[in-house]
Amino acid sequence: MTGKIDKNQIDYFKLRAGLGRMSRREFMGRMGALGVSAAMAGTFYAEAVQAAGPVKGGILKVGLQGGESTNSMDPALAASQVPYFNLNAAAETLVEVTPTGDLEMRVAEAVESSADAKTWMFKIRKGITFHNGKDLTPADVLATLERHSDENAKSGALGIMKGIESMKVDGDYVAVTLATANADLPYLMADYHLMIQPNGGKDAPADATFSGAYVLKSDEPGVRHVFERNPNYWDSANRGHVDQIEVLVINDPTARMAALQSGQVNLVNRVEPRTASLLARAPGVTVANAGGRGHYVFIMHCNTAPFDNNDLRLALKYAIDRQEMVDKILAGYGTIGNDIPINGAYPLFDDSIPQRAFDPDKAAFHYKKSGHDGTPIVLRTSDVAFPGAVDASQLFQQSASKAGIPLEIKREPGDGYWSEVWNKQPFSASYWGGRPVQDQMYSTAYYSGADWNDTRFFNDSFDSLLLAARAELDTTKRKGMYAEMARILHDEGGLICPMFNDFIDAHGPNVQGFVADPGGEMMSGIAGLKVWLTA
Repeated sequence: MTGKIDKNQIDYFKLRAGLGRMSRREFMGRMGALGVSAAMAGTFYAEAVQAAGPVKGGILKVGLQGGESTNSMDPALAASQVPYFNLNAAAETLVEVTPTGDLEMRVAEAVESSADAKTWMFKIRKGITFHNGKDLTPADVLATLERHSDENAKSGALGIMKGIESMKVDGDYVAVTLATANADLPYLMADYHLMIQPNGGKDAPADATFSGAYVLKSDEPGVRHVFERNPNYWDSANRGHVDQIEVLVINDPTARMAALQSGQVNLVNRVEPRTASLLARAPGVTVANAGGRGHYVFIMHCNTAPFDNNDLRLALKYAIDRQEMVDKILAGYGTIGNDIPINGAYPLFDDSIPQRAFDPDKAAFHYKKSGHDGTPIVLRTSDVAFPGAVDASQLFQQSASKAGIPLEIKREPGDGYWSEVWNKQPFSASYWGGRPVQDQMYSTAYYSGADWNDTRFFNDSFDSLLLAARAELDTTKRKGMYAEMARILHDEGGLICPMFNDFIDAHGPNVQGFVADPGGEMMSGIAGLKVWLTA
């Protein structure tokens, strides 16, 4: 600021901005005339509109990476960012996990359990209607859970449903009885695949009839999706502020950031770490990042040659330079990984497991011991696998060559990567957003019976420990079990986890209410429900 500033004038303009009677452009102009710097004026404006609270109206335009022509609105099949965002706009789960790790009641208004944590009762909220006008009932919730327990549904939640022995409707409640106790069961019910549908989606799993704040109006997979506010939404005071959400699939990172800076979109995901600081300096752009449980990975199928040889898997684990990758790919927006999907963001994390370091000699030793014939090992990658995935794969190729391990990088197109490469090809780049609790992460991706066991890791000892840990209510003993499971994965698994990533999103000047969430990008998927627009 320069000279003497009229505080009364500033307060008056802040009041008008907060009431929606002054656009941001006019506010910035008035502040400039008063001698207030642009940076300070932007802060004043944000404070004013945040204090005033949400306003209704407008069209929120979102540019997202992670969409392809094979996407659908079937919650069971959601595997990438655009279906994740779309489902959160249109649908709801029994509960959600807040940024602080607490449970928030959604379709369930209360959760109760037996003393031994084997029987759980979810009281279903009254007054919720589906987009087709039908009342949501406990029977719909039961049918939803049943469908995701069926292997034929190919649900990403199948692994976490395996521990359920029986389910039934009991008045206003849905009762869930477990084969073994699990104190974390309510957190598992927050899984985004478990969106409640009429009759559980058994009749028409992809028809987009849900109970959420927005109704799907236009669906062009891989291109564009349009949602309109649900006039009958039960929680409209707190969610669903904009009139319409338009999702544009923009997989190219340069085009996505250009769309934000030009005002074509208001909000984007997957800001590349290497460009985040530059983007943050663009006029009117806010970059928001949060560290958490998300991780970028290379996955090997343990039951497919040559990766069915643990010495080859160890060779590749020792052949990756994690620190170099964190430095060059994450540019400070993340931390080093240790070939397990768990880090310090989990309360029962065991930090005593030795950090695996880049060691060309050990890599060469295990590679020779594996007896591999020396033909190139194909690693499939794509720009959509994670930000910087192609560069990361090339770094992996270079570090592996120092151990005499030949990697061939095969760059795949973004469209079809999640349906034709991930979880199908034996060696590929991928990412995981993490899960609120260790049981959910392990049950979703490493339990032998999980549909999303993308490393084809089948280990009886690991499975037994997983089930035993669910039943163990003593925290110290449970932590020990998770530590043993982590060591099994670390030494025998098909996961190469070089880094845990920050979630980096960005928005334009008229987006308010955005709060970075360590649980996942786009406010753990619900940005479309929570943000609002100013003039």
